[in-house]
Amino acid sequence: MTPADLSRTVLHAVRRAVEADELRAVVPATAGVRVPPRPGCGDYATSIALRLAKDSGRPARDVAEVLRRRLAQEPGIARVEIAGPGFLNITLDGPPGGRIVREALVPQQGSEPLPLCPPDALVRRLGSDAARWSLLCPPGLDRDLLLVQREDNPLFRVRYAHSRCRALLRNARDLGYAPEVTEAYDEADAPLLTALADHPRIVSARDPERLARALERLADAFLRWQTSCTPLPRGDEKPSVVHRARLALAEATGTVLADGLDQLGITAPAHL
Repeated sequence: MTPADLSRTVLHAVRRAVEADELRAVVPATAGVRVPPRPGCGDYATSIALRLAKDSGRPARDVAEVLRRRLAQEPGIARVEIAGPGFLNITLDGPPGGRIVREALVPQQGSEPLPLCPPDALVRRLGSDAARWSLLCPPGLDRDLLLVQREDNPLFRVRYAHSRCRALLRNARDLGYAPEVTEAYDEADAPLLTALADHPRIVSARDPERLARALERLADAFLRWQTSCTPLPRGDEKPSVVHRARLALAEATGTVLADGLDQLGITAPAHL
């Protein structure tokens, strides 16, 4: 079950509870599932019961209990627990980290790049890649910033993160080991896994601006992650199952970044 599948399952549980008059609330458009920041809190968490409590006039934990009973009966869900004021912590049948990585390793790109057509004058000024990205930048951003390789250039951060992913794979190959998708992920990997998990849903929307922002979030999550969770052994340390799993996570991140840039018609150099 992917995060998008789980989101639909949660909304289906809400809808059935409303139809059965167990809840009196408006069914929201999204459920908002995410990977919890700490271990021991399930594979995914959602605060939907807290949102529904405002409409229903009932305590959030009561709403959460209604949804917990329904979700616990869904195939693919092993356990649902209520935490705090009404959060639902959901444990799937099997850990999700490896599934997220496996899915991310398969490119999601469409048959053709998303439609971005910068004017010729802008292409001459910035080059094709920066000109296409500039069409997706927030208002007020100095487009000339896209010509310099520094941290406040969002396109540079995305492409730099991609090149770092490729460099990690090259370095690991030189050390004689390869990526291996396992379940050896922990709370330190959760933010990067979360950033990867929504990629199929974002790609399916075929919204260039939304995709660009998602690539920025993924790149930033990866650059933070690599400072403390390097998949390369240190000193005389031997490559372990954790190193191999994290190398697979880096490979998946690079695949998603390259795939997203390709959809925007922008190159993803392996060396930067």
